Amino acid sequence: MSEAPFHADVADAPPGGQTVWVATRDGVRIRATSWAGGAKGTVFLFPGRTECVEKYGRAAGDILARGYSVITVDWRGQGLAARALRDPMSGHVDDFAEYQADVDAMIETAHKAGLPQPHFLMAHSLGGCIGLRSLIRGLPFRAAAFSAPMWGISMATWLRPVANVVTHLSSYFGQRHRYAPGTGPITYLAEAAFQGNVLTTDPEMWEYMRRQVVDHPELALGGPSLAWLRAALKECGALSVLPSPQVPAYCALGTAEKVVDVGPVHLRMAAWKGGELDLFQGAEHEIMMEGPAIRKRFFDRAAALFDAHR
Repeated sequence: MSEAPFHADVADAPPGGQTVWVATRDGVRIRATSWAGGAKGTVFLFPGRTECVEKYGRAAGDILARGYSVITVDWRGQGLAARALRDPMSGHVDDFAEYQADVDAMIETAHKAGLPQPHFLMAHSLGGCIGLRSLIRGLPFRAAAFSAPMWGISMATWLRPVANVVTHLSSYFGQRHRYAPGTGPITYLAEAAFQGNVLTTDPEMWEYMRRQVVDHPELALGGPSLAWLRAALKECGALSVLPSPQVPAYCALGTAEKVVDVGPVHLRMAAWKGGELDLFQGAEHEIMMEGPAIRKRFFDRAAALFDAHR
């Protein structure tokens, strides 16, 4: 590990964070940031697609205030982590198993940094998909808190078979690097207006997220590649037939969710022994980036779950 840059000017993060470059077992360079000081244990914060460690500066403060240390990461292909394609704006992996190599490197980094045990999982969107696989793998998280987990991809019913065919054929014709239909190189936060956005109802948090990618465009990411979409559909399908792990879980979901498929979330949480689904009336996709009352409720409920399973 070696020291890595951290854009504190847009993160609004607690002081004392440590940001390092980390090499995964398959040789990919990712970036991890940790904040020590919470003695109750360590929260592993798994970000969503397109996201970077700076985005969770405020969330780190919320977690530290509840007595836990925290570590988060730039997944491969986003933030300042290594990007696989010549076009750096295309989010790309060939297989979601690659993300588990990032998880393993993140855990090793926490050990080397001396972050306290026990370990807990907090995961948003894509991070919820990665996190569920990590729990099924048996990684030692005592409890898990999910925010709008990507256990299914939201798309029109008629489009699903088309997406499966197109993404499958793309590998045969050397087009796996192409953007998924309807996406491109411009990051959503840079081109969308607050009015009508699908991420948050809070204008101040919208500006917080937008400023990060506008002031530091190297943090931004555009749409996913066809290969990423195929890998995501495959992983969501594989997870859907597996039972939930025997880990206590709390899941937050906005009633105005438009980014992930909410059906698989409801189905899984209804059958998760020791699981609870908490619906946030009127909230959009970014529960941790909503207004103060919603954020407080989420972090309070997550911390209460973690406290009960220390």
